[in-house]
Amino acid sequence: MTEFTPTADLYDEHGEELASCDTQFRQYGGRARFQGTVVTVRSHEDNALLKGVLAQPGHGRVAVVDAGGSLHCAMLGDRMAELAASNGWEGVIIHGAIRDAAAVARIDIGVKSLGTNPRKSRKDGVGEVDVPVAFGGVVFTPGARIVSDEDGVVLLPA
Repeated sequence: MTEFTPTADLYDEHGEELASCDTQFRQYGGRARFQGTVVTVRSHEDNALLKGVLAQPGHGRVAVVDAGGSLHCAMLGDRMAELAASNGWEGVIIHGAIRDAAAVARIDIGVKSLGTNPRKSRKDGVGEVDVPVAFGGVVFTPGARIVSDEDGVVLLPA
């Protein structure tokens, strides 16, 4: 595993060249600190595409999900978090909700989201994968390097 540099130290090193996400996420996964290469999913209240992404090998990768900030339903639960962890994903950051928070906290993966809702999402496969997504003042581009810890989420300069 790559050495971990805290986000505050990265900001001190890079200053305004570092993209720092303003969104105030909550920490849910068993890992508070994670980093990797960005893979994006854009889908509103439908987690079928995300499940397909997390079913792939994820070593060194972090899924960034733009669910439009919706708290109406969960985009990830304990089964999908287990799937991601078993496939080696470093973490999942969801601009939306998750469910099964107590179980997700026991899984060795980083998970951040806006909140929780026990309602399941649709499974129609609507959305896009590997497209730039934006929230919190940051554009998350597939292939970028992301770092997440207790202080927030940052993208390293290219």
